Amino acid sequence: MLATAAPSAPRQLVVASYNIHKGFSPLNARLVLHDVRHALNQLAPDLVFLQEVQGQHVRHSQRFATWQNAQHEYLAGDSLHSAYGGNAHYRLGHHGNALLSRFPIAAAENVSLTLHRFEQRGVLHCQLSIPHWDTPLHALCVHLNLRATDRRKQVQLLASYARSAIPASEPLLLAGDFNDWRGELSSMLAAELGVHEAFEALHGAPARSFPVRWPLLTLDRIYLRGFQVQRAEVLSGAPWRQLSDHAPLYTILQGLTP
Repeated sequence: MLATAAPSAPRQLVVASYNIHKGFSPLNARLVLHDVRHALNQLAPDLVFLQEVQGQHVRHSQRFATWQNAQHEYLAGDSLHSAYGGNAHYRLGHHGNALLSRFPIAAAENVSLTLHRFEQRGVLHCQLSIPHWDTPLHALCVHLNLRATDRRKQVQLLASYARSAIPASEPLLLAGDFNDWRGELSSMLAAELGVHEAFEALHGAPARSFPVRWPLLTLDRIYLRGFQVQRAEVLSGAPWRQLSDHAPLYTILQGLTP
């Protein structure tokens, strides 16, 4: 079990990334969004990158008495700011990526990475205002396609957008579900954006985070620029193994002096 993190130092960030499976347990047997909120609060995070966040679902809101539309707002509660980018839209609702932040979100933009109608994807770009930092922090939350050829194209789209929207001198976090079980994307992102992956930097390999009960595949990543990694863990034990089909990634990062 991971102990609750101590309050962050001025240039230290507690960062997590988590595919929440739309608030359902691994086999969709139970609605567990309320347990997800409690578990995330125990981490005392500064930033949480979320994927498969339900923005609205008409049938679920009728079926479950405790259903929450705008899941990002519910997970943020009163202590965090939140932003949401809806990517997959269908008759009953929509879902996408979200960011929870202890710091004000000065701007947010959702950029489409959709290549075909079967997988509607995007990257949510949030610009954060952190007290005593000389530059804003850019946080990009992403969920990429299942096919390798699609992911390569999406990385090129993402990198092109980031180069045009984010100065190379400003700190950057790029996290989410990359579906990169082949391990192809880290070298591409390093070349395109000058980022490195937190678990690779600290442990020599990306985190095994899927499926949560027997983590084998390295689908989830936290890439960074302008930070050093102090701690990086996969949270695959209790209570996380009951809350989603993915295990969350947990990191403590130290910002480099600007």
